[in-house]
Amino acid sequence: MPKATPDVLADALRLAPDARAEVAAELLASLDGPADPDAEAAWDAEIARRIEAIETGNVKLEPWAEVKRRIERDVLGR
Repeated sequence: MPKATPDVLADALRLAPDARAEVAAELLASLDGPADPDAEAAWDAEIARRIEAIETGNVKLEPWAEVKRRIERDVLGR
């Protein structure tokens, strides 16, 4: 007979942190649907497009410090 959810959770919480992380990752992955067979190729194409845009100067890169400051101001109200 399968264990009840609270019992499984109690057992999992007794595991070492690395083991808990592994169990959590596997549980979350089990909730995803089947992998999109075209996703990897789509990401490869997107990465190539972004690299080309940077190398050709078609996009303006910003230092992280400026981006962080803008996020803190606009989103976090700091």
